[in-house]
Amino acid sequence: MLRLVADTNTVVSALLWHGAPHRLLEAVEQEGLSFYASRALVDELADVLARRKLARAVKASGKSVSTLVAEYEGLVQLVEPRTLRRPVGRDPDDEAVIACALAARADLIVSGDKDLRVLKTYQRIRIVGAAEALAIVERSR
Repeated sequence: MLRLVADTNTVVSALLWHGAPHRLLEAVEQEGLSFYASRALVDELADVLARRKLARAVKASGKSVSTLVAEYEGLVQLVEPRTLRRPVGRDPDDEAVIACALAARADLIVSGDKDLRVLKTYQRIRIVGAAEALAIVERSR
């Protein structure tokens, strides 16, 4: 079974809009895929969803920020990542995602972030967009 970690922007897109990230989240629910996050990633999600620029989209979802975060927490298994020994990518914020994926022994990191995607893989963990992750899930059935 595939083991996935998604970056915060992918999760925000999945929760608030109906594109590929949303379909991936639906696949996680329906297929019972192993989906992981860390406390740091969940906290970052709560912070991002509470930002003023997303207020209209959150309201349109018909849910509160706390409800969206709680529903997400219900989908993921929390892991406790270790701090990375050295910087990995161009953006230090991406290290929380990579550390979580290592702790989860993930097969895929799902991200739309160019700084993270440019790596393509990290210690045999593929870094892909949501559409590619969906295609991989389809092939793995």
